[in-house]
Amino acid sequence: MHMKSIFKKYRIFFAAAFLLALFFCCRTLFPAFQLQHKGSESFNNFISRLFADELTSNTMNLHFTLKDPSSIGIDSYEVTFGDFSTKSQKSSAKNLEHLQKELSHYSYRALDAQNKLTYKILEDTLRRQRALAEYPMYEEVVTPSNGVTSQLPILLAEYPFYRKQDVDDYLTLLAQMDTYFSNILSYEEDKAKAGLFMSDKKCMKVIEGCEIFTQHPEDNFLLSTFSNRLDTLNLSDSEKEEYIAKNKQVIVEHVIPAYSEMISGLTKLLGCGRNDWGLCNYEDGKSYYEALVAYNTGTDFTVDELFQQIADARQDDVDICTTILASNPKLASMDIKLDNQLTDENAMIDHLKKAITKDFPKACDTTCEITHVDESLSEYLAPAFYITAPIDDYSTNRIYINNANNYTDLYYFTTLAHEGYPGHLYQTIQSYDYGLPPIRSLFNYPAYTEGWATYVEMLAYYYAGLPKDQASLLQHNQAAMLSLYASSDIGIHYYGWKKADMQKFWKNFGIDDETAIDSITDLVLEDPGNYLKYYVGYLQFRQLRETCEKKYGDKFDASALHEAILRTGPAPFSIVEEQVKRTLR
Repeated sequence: MHMKSIFKKYRIFFAAAFLLALFFCCRTLFPAFQLQHKGSESFNNFISRLFADELTSNTMNLHFTLKDPSSIGIDSYEVTFGDFSTKSQKSSAKNLEHLQKELSHYSYRALDAQNKLTYKILEDTLRRQRALAEYPMYEEVVTPSNGVTSQLPILLAEYPFYRKQDVDDYLTLLAQMDTYFSNILSYEEDKAKAGLFMSDKKCMKVIEGCEIFTQHPEDNFLLSTFSNRLDTLNLSDSEKEEYIAKNKQVIVEHVIPAYSEMISGLTKLLGCGRNDWGLCNYEDGKSYYEALVAYNTGTDFTVDELFQQIADARQDDVDICTTILASNPKLASMDIKLDNQLTDENAMIDHLKKAITKDFPKACDTTCEITHVDESLSEYLAPAFYITAPIDDYSTNRIYINNANNYTDLYYFTTLAHEGYPGHLYQTIQSYDYGLPPIRSLFNYPAYTEGWATYVEMLAYYYAGLPKDQASLLQHNQAAMLSLYASSDIGIHYYGWKKADMQKFWKNFGIDDETAIDSITDLVLEDPGNYLKYYVGYLQFRQLRETCEKKYGDKFDASALHEAILRTGPAPFSIVEEQVKRTLR
């Protein structure tokens, strides 16, 4: 979804293909002023105001970030999805420049250690966001899987009710959906005029997803989930009935019409797309992709350098697989049998939580509920995702599983590792528990978050009760496979690979099913730079671990490494590495 601020607030972490950043508007945060005090106290006031301003600019982000906004002095706020328009998109660069100047008023040397770290990360994220903001019309707001139309219903269904005010805010938001979608459509119309509208193929998938959502309005899952959430409040029967009636009314009068308008508007725009292939085919496509890659990976490597690093790492994984199979050829056909205890999803989560203690700090005390994606959304959502807990109450957590996907037991297990322990859920709650400054919970470094989840997903093979060689073979094979997606992303969007190039590339690695290759191509085309979040992030963590293992030898402590990473929180990898070295020396 759209990222209109210096920060993200991605409330869903996905197992496959994406990590959304959603619902932000970029605006001038504070009027220019001369700072008289430049030490840590003044800087703390600055980032506190910044944190509050960011959250109050969008009620979804406010509510998912804080259970009790009044705890930080937010007692009143406008209920809004935030501003999204062509105008706000085009003003982003200036607003980011303004904030960069605000930050420069503070003396880095006068800050304490924690604030120095916050300063450096904020400085870096502003730089990366500003580079992206130079291309205001390139962002894809509506996409089949991770666009606003597919993601918003899940977030609304998960919108927790802690008090009656939350219910009122929620209903106010629903009543704004038609206006919100209308603004997004206007942006898409402007993209079409600029020759930057999506391909018909992608557009039809978005339309189909909207149509599925609107097929049975009387049975829409936003009706049942609303009623269930009301049960958490101490309401009278009459109050509950009144709320249920109002919810049904706004869904009928605003939510369904919003999706109907989106269907109609996008249908009218069919045929406007001038490019059905990679970003490099647009006038500034390669430059935009470079900025997107820098943002998504949290590195400063050139695209060419990343392409070579990915190829080198893939060869290492292939060599390891070859060596393992040479010594034990039977592994190629051996059945995969998980530990007998891993009988269902809850058993898997419980097992992972215990098994990881040898390599990771003990998880803080929380609960995890696993639920399943509503059928009306299953076709266009990821295989699984974790909805992040608020920073002031992470005692309960939820992971969604998409039943539209046919999981093997092993895939199910590694997916839960990616989303749960020691993946996104663990990553999130541990950082909170370590006292991560609130402002740093908003910093958006997709490769840090998705790279971590992918890195620990690879380790999960060793927690599944498999023979060590089999676990190693599966891990390195999976890493090599993911690298092919990452290389394809660069190939299509930066080097201009066409269909024949993709087929040749994948056939070099024994994959010659043209239908499968076409499906992979579609995924890459739908979300440029997406696979680099996962693979480059994974590679950075893997290489960091290898460096530490080589340096410390028998004294290497995986748990200490992982704690140092989590205590840093979302950051560019140069800073993560710096913090790890400082902590472990």
